[in-house]
Amino acid sequence: MWTARTIIHNGRAIPFGEASIHPLALGVAFGIAVFEGLRAYRHPSGGFTVFRLEEHLDRLAQGMKVLRFDDPPPKDVLRNAVLDAVRLNEPDDDAYLRVQVQIEGMGMMATTGPVGWIAAALPRERSRKFATGLAAAVSSWTRLPDNAMPPRVKASANYHASRLATLQARADGYDSAILLTQRGKVSEAAAACLFLLRDGVLVTPSRSSDILESITRGTVITLARELGVPVEEREVDRTELYVAEEVFLCGTGQELVAVTSVDRLPVGDGAPGAVTKRLQAAYEAVVRGTTDAHPEWRTPV
Repeated sequence: MWTARTIIHNGRAIPFGEASIHPLALGVAFGIAVFEGLRAYRHPSGGFTVFRLEEHLDRLAQGMKVLRFDDPPPKDVLRNAVLDAVRLNEPDDDAYLRVQVQIEGMGMMATTGPVGWIAAALPRERSRKFATGLAAAVSSWTRLPDNAMPPRVKASANYHASRLATLQARADGYDSAILLTQRGKVSEAAAACLFLLRDGVLVTPSRSSDILESITRGTVITLARELGVPVEEREVDRTELYVAEEVFLCGTGQELVAVTSVDRLPVGDGAPGAVTKRLQAAYEAVVRGTTDAHPEWRTPV
């Protein structure tokens, strides 16, 4: 596997291991940072494209706005840095990309600058359970509500809840955790959105279910409808996870991966389902450019 060797920090390419900010900078001390995770996919021709780069940068801008960052970096600067991070690291396989904007100075909790940023490219393997599916548990930790730490903002601090849920799930012998809202409805998995199939309809928790407004989730909705699979966005009860024909998670990091049991109850026949497999194949084709569909989603490096 290739190794990251260069990172772009505030517009300057430096050796990966030399990147640093002060440990009392607010991005560290209070987790005041927003970020995006993206993927650069290697195509059969050997070139790379970044998947849905523009949408990720637009969401990052929304996060910087909500957190009231002073003088945020322009979109064009971040776009070029993401592409440069791929070029400079010369990966020989897919790359996981992270663009992050943080407050790099010290100050009070409400300080809004100075703002710094990084763009990095890293190796990341698929889950070992990608082909066979995950065992998930409904967590006793609840999802963050919009009126406390808005989940639609992809802020670093928001991920503590997912981390706690994941640690609990793994300690209890599961692969992943599913979080409920404070109203007891299904929200999403730890760091991934969720879909389930009921009576031939693909269902996903609505935007009002305290989810991250996931770009991968939107991709799946589009691909499913193009395949003729009806899709509903609505509130989802916990017990619907137990009676669903299929369940899967999706996100930039996870891509699409089946959930084959929830709370030790099998989903369907306990194996990845037919609709999940069709969507995995459609997603793989569109991210790698082996289909002519949605060229606007692929930015060449």
